[in-house]
Amino acid sequence: MVKFSKQFEGQLVPEWKEAFVDYWKLKKDLKKIHLLNNENTENQKQTNSCSSTLVSYINKYTSLGLKQREHKFIQVHQKLAASASKEDTYETELLEQFADTDAAVEFFACLDLQLNKVNQFFRTKEKEFLERGDSLKKQMEILIELKTVVKQERAKGPFQDSKEEDSISGTISCDEESVKDRTEQEQGPENPTDELDKNDMQCTECPTSGELGKSMRMKKEDGKLRSLSGRIINYQGKNLRIHIPMTNPTRTFSSITYLLWDDLVNQSSKKCGSDENKLHINKTKLHHAEKIIRGAFIELYKGLGYLKTYRHLNMLAFVKIMKKFDKVTNKQVLPIYIRVVESSHFNSSDKALRLADEVEELFIKHFAEDDRRKAMKYLKPTQRKESHTLTFFIGLFAGSFLALFVGYVIMAHITGMYRPKSNTVYMETVYPVLSMFSLLFLHFFLYGCNIFMWRKTRINYSFIFELSPTKELKYRDVFLICTTSMTAVVGVLFVHLSLVSKGYSNAQVQIIPGLLLLVFLLVLVCPFNIIYKSSRFRFLSVIRNIILSPLYKVVMLDFFMADQLCSQVPMLRNLEYVACYYITGSYKTQDYGYCMRTTYYRDLAYAVSFLPYYWRAMQCARRWFDEGHKSHLVNLGKYVSAMLAAGTKVAYEKEKSVGWLCLVVVMSSAATLYQLYWDFVKDWGLLQFHSKNPWLRDELMLQKKFIYYFSMGLNLILRLAWLQTVFPYNFGSVDYRVTGLFLAALEVVRRGQWNFYRLENEHLNNAGKFRAVKTIPLPFHEVDDQD
Repeated sequence: MVKFSKQFEGQLVPEWKEAFVDYWKLKKDLKKIHLLNNENTENQKQTNSCSSTLVSYINKYTSLGLKQREHKFIQVHQKLAASASKEDTYETELLEQFADTDAAVEFFACLDLQLNKVNQFFRTKEKEFLERGDSLKKQMEILIELKTVVKQERAKGPFQDSKEEDSISGTISCDEESVKDRTEQEQGPENPTDELDKNDMQCTECPTSGELGKSMRMKKEDGKLRSLSGRIINYQGKNLRIHIPMTNPTRTFSSITYLLWDDLVNQSSKKCGSDENKLHINKTKLHHAEKIIRGAFIELYKGLGYLKTYRHLNMLAFVKIMKKFDKVTNKQVLPIYIRVVESSHFNSSDKALRLADEVEELFIKHFAEDDRRKAMKYLKPTQRKESHTLTFFIGLFAGSFLALFVGYVIMAHITGMYRPKSNTVYMETVYPVLSMFSLLFLHFFLYGCNIFMWRKTRINYSFIFELSPTKELKYRDVFLICTTSMTAVVGVLFVHLSLVSKGYSNAQVQIIPGLLLLVFLLVLVCPFNIIYKSSRFRFLSVIRNIILSPLYKVVMLDFFMADQLCSQVPMLRNLEYVACYYITGSYKTQDYGYCMRTTYYRDLAYAVSFLPYYWRAMQCARRWFDEGHKSHLVNLGKYVSAMLAAGTKVAYEKEKSVGWLCLVVVMSSAATLYQLYWDFVKDWGLLQFHSKNPWLRDELMLQKKFIYYFSMGLNLILRLAWLQTVFPYNFGSVDYRVTGLFLAALEVVRRGQWNFYRLENEHLNNAGKFRAVKTIPLPFHEVDDQD
């Protein structure tokens, strides 16, 4: 049977852990009382046994006296709040002497502190969710009203063209002064759910507040909605703006396009007294606003579910700890204190429960077509069950990969392919393909290990990355992809090496590695719902977002993936070379030096070395622009230094002069010191000199501290791997390209351990703010009308 403390820790909301009852602290206090009771028990054995028997006999048959004393062990006082800003508190008074009164006083003081903490946190979260619920109800009313108007307009104009069918028509009414936009921009997650992303490529959204000029007025006249440029509407006497956050490049471009077209169509509206002009508000804006409101309802329902769990687990914790107290002290205190806990606010208030029922009803009615089962798929998504079949195939492909890899290594050793004086064509053309896939899937395998550790330490990576719980990759899925892919890669290259060793060197044989790469690219962009389609398309969208990073708000997943690319520069350069080799047709003549002689290729090599750091620097610049924190500019400087170091390395590889060598040492040393400081202090949150854990942070997810010290030392060593490029050392008769692959793999390993500590720091910072659900910016905002 699992102990309650394990169940309690496994079921609590990780981000709210500090707000839950400190069950472990209360158990420690009880242990003190238990030890003192044992000492007193030994002393009591030396007293007269006859008197003890007489007392027990009298107590047994005087039940009335026992019941009276039962209520006199403790008394819990409720102190009313002095002002509305404060909450009621509880304080326990001991009415009878315990075995050790000081320890009992300390225990009940801690117990009262936990009860007051739970009540205060519950009040705060309950108020937050109730306010969010009221806002969502108002948003829903506005949405229903606007959708009704759209239907009425479409019914009145059945002979309108396709554009007019998707819009609200109105008459322009000019005023002398325009309405200024004073809506504050809100920052939120990229999308409420993955389900909301399906039509992003096809929707036209309205701009964020403050975008491209001033808004114009929309009035309600004769029961019809009227607008100027369709950016502000009037609902129940209030000017409202439809605010769709531009959270990806598609929305940004479509919003700007809509604004430009809208301004061209309505130029004549700027002149007062002009003839009335026809105006259209695109219906897709309402559709997108509906998706945002639906996502907000889902997040609110999830938060209310967490609050229900919070109530239930804390109530169980109080009951369990009081049972233990009664068992240790042989007192009947549980009924007295539990009655107080049951009447306290966190257990007696039903506002959150009623709001959850209201949210469920509204969602079923407006977003699920009165289908409860369909609504529950969104409100309570079921987790995919772990399958033993998946584990079986992981083992099968892992064994196949090892067998093929051993066979490949033996054949390569026999043919002498990886020696310095080996088949140059093979090493220049086929080895980059193997190196590229090895680095890529090693990185992916380490990501699977990260997921396993994040789950084991209860780091909520799904919330941090804003992943859908029903579609995210589990660590078993990642391992299956890695083992399957590497089995295919090594198997194909084993066949290719066999053909080459037998003397086959025609174009049909040389194209095999290129076809292997092409197959993987086709699988990545395959539009059919096979081979983890949602994850593949999410990956492509993140890569797109990284490339266009300066154009829109940067979220956690985007800059996390951009950091991964910074460790995959060797892989990107191999990809560049392989693409050039096969696209130019050099494989037909086996002219592997053609690309190296091309000026464009050499220039592109510089760009490939810079691009990951450039993208990451642009993300830092965008975050500074959005948030205004100077730390993002400091982080930008780190990537600029990395760009300079990478550029000097590429130049040194080309020139091989002493001057470039000195410059590489200076730039790489400065960049390494910069990066080490940022790794330890900013990303990992370590090197805290005044922490209770020497050189570490106060809160740690791993119990064994030596792991952190070991990781810091390993990170320092792996950061110095660039020294191999300056002072090359060949391991025996191994080709220098193999040595380069080994060093590149070390950088990938360093990034893998960085990933765990980066998410750990992010989780602790997020948990410190008690954020367990996403706050989605709502689409309808009131705009003040200034004369």
